Amino acid sequence: MTTPYRTQNWTLAKPGAKGRNGIVVSQNREAAQAGVAILEAGGNAADAAVATAFALAALEPWNSGLGGIGFAVVLKAGETRAQVVDFGPVAPRRADPADYPLTGEMKKDLFTWPEVVGDRNIHGPLSFCIPSSVAGYDLLKREFGSSLPVADILAPAIALAKRGLAQDWYTTLKIASSASVLRLYEESARIYLPNGLPPVPPYQGEPGFFRLGRLAETLEQLAKAGLDDFYRGAFAQRLAADIAGAGGVVDATDLADCRATLRDAPAIDWRGSHLIHTAGGLTAAPTLAAVVEGMANAKPGRDGPDAAWFATLSTVMRQAYASRLEGLGAAKAATEPGDTCTTHLTVVDGQGNLVAMTTTLLSSMGSRVVLPDTGVLMNNGMMWFDPRPGSANAIAPGARPLCNMCPVVVTPRDGGWPRYAAGSSGGRRILASVYQMLAFTLDCEADVETAAHWPRIDVSGPDSTSADLRLPPETIAALEAVGPLSVVEHGVLPINFACPNIIRVDRDGAEGVSDVISPWSAAVAARG
Repeated sequence: MTTPYRTQNWTLAKPGAKGRNGIVVSQNREAAQAGVAILEAGGNAADAAVATAFALAALEPWNSGLGGIGFAVVLKAGETRAQVVDFGPVAPRRADPADYPLTGEMKKDLFTWPEVVGDRNIHGPLSFCIPSSVAGYDLLKREFGSSLPVADILAPAIALAKRGLAQDWYTTLKIASSASVLRLYEESARIYLPNGLPPVPPYQGEPGFFRLGRLAETLEQLAKAGLDDFYRGAFAQRLAADIAGAGGVVDATDLADCRATLRDAPAIDWRGSHLIHTAGGLTAAPTLAAVVEGMANAKPGRDGPDAAWFATLSTVMRQAYASRLEGLGAAKAATEPGDTCTTHLTVVDGQGNLVAMTTTLLSSMGSRVVLPDTGVLMNNGMMWFDPRPGSANAIAPGARPLCNMCPVVVTPRDGGWPRYAAGSSGGRRILASVYQMLAFTLDCEADVETAAHWPRIDVSGPDSTSADLRLPPETIAALEAVGPLSVVEHGVLPINFACPNIIRVDRDGAEGVSDVISPWSAAVAARG
């Protein structure tokens, strides 16, 4: 096998956090700090999760924001069964397959779908699904939050939006990766492509900041009028007009009818000792259940997984993906990596309430369309659908597509402790990372910081496996023996693995950690 090219010649470590008064883990340190500020102000885990999510709209706009969608799994401290806040993707009521004519070619992006003329399902106004993130945050706050006012919860995000997005090396890298499409949309280009060119960080000193259009004004409006104003108030009228002006079909009726839902979380049995509470439905949860079942007789040892375990996992995951994609026609994992823009955050408060929430715009920068009057960066959720009329997972009014998100909460079967909350970003790579983090912590009994640093494999479809080049030679050989294998680097870019984060909470405190390779991510503990 050819030795893979290495982009980084260093050994990285990601610090975890420990504390008794709560922890927030996010893919951005400042967002985690925003959530912790809410905990320290008397809010609970749900309040902190909402504050973190809104802060992320200003801090990593390529990953999530007001124009996105998602799922949260929530466990109250005194309970043993979790609940799901479902604000997943829904097509607009005027979605029309005829708006997505096919070229006759295949498109290799996040999914290998038939290509649509002008990539209308991938970027631009016809790629919008109904933006349900704010509805999800609203329901999470109302059902599980404290009496802390919404204005207080939005205050950190407003301050960050007024400051702007740091023009550092990671920001400019992410913008440059989307620049060829951002340039097509006037407001997006105005914000992110100064002088029409991809930005570069300053050579020395401190980075400057991008002004994010009218995002701060929108957050201030929601803080004043309430989150429901996004869908059924004066702001909703502006948003509908903004979308119409861009050429989208999401309208005022779609916004007025948008509701997040609350339901019991389906649970997966883990070796008879734990329950994995999932978002269920059209997320990756059913495939996670298939992997758990397939790995029932393959338990790794206390010293960590061996070569045989990884080989079994590779086989089981490829089989699980084959079953997942059966009947979806061309809905295969792309043979070339796409740039996903999911984010995951995990929160525990001092009482032991847990929230695991995954939100997304789907592609990096979503639709790449920033709406000029409201500053909302819209999702491109229509790309989840198969554009062939009449196919499985087809475009239809009000349809819901299959997606890859997999937030989880873990409880012992006896209702005791410790408990865990976890999840990941990374599109189709999410499932493999979540399963391995669960195996490392539950089966190997590794602490979360150790688990976050162990090398993993990725299986994103039925045809092949990727292995971290840090894995031992015997593991690489065992993986090669069971199927097609690529040995790759776990680096910032190219992105070959998902970015999980996890919290473990016991009666005497909690510990949390984020993925080692994510440059901005952090676990932050509330002060005592």
